[in-house]
Amino acid sequence: MEPSQIYILISILVLLVIAILIFFVRKNKKQKPLTILASLAFAFILAGIIFGESRLVGYSLIGVGVLLAIIDIIKKLK
Repeated sequence: MEPSQIYILISILVLLVIAILIFFVRKNKKQKPLTILASLAFAFILAGIIFGESRLVGYSLIGVGVLLAIIDIIKKLK
C-alpha cells in the first residue's frame, strides 16, 4: 500500500469512530428540527460545493449559505 492510501484508510476509520461515538452520545437527547433559514443555508452550501467548478458561482453560493446561517443564529439568540 502506498502512503496516501494508508492516510485515506486511517481518515475513514477515524471518521467512522467519531460517527459511532456521536450516535451513542446523542441517543437520548431530543433534537430540534431545522428552521427554514437553516435549511436554506444548508441547501446553499451544498449547492456551492456541487457547483464549485466555477469559483465565482461556488463561493457565492457558499457565502449566501453562511450569511443565512449567521442570520438564523442571531434570530435564535433574541
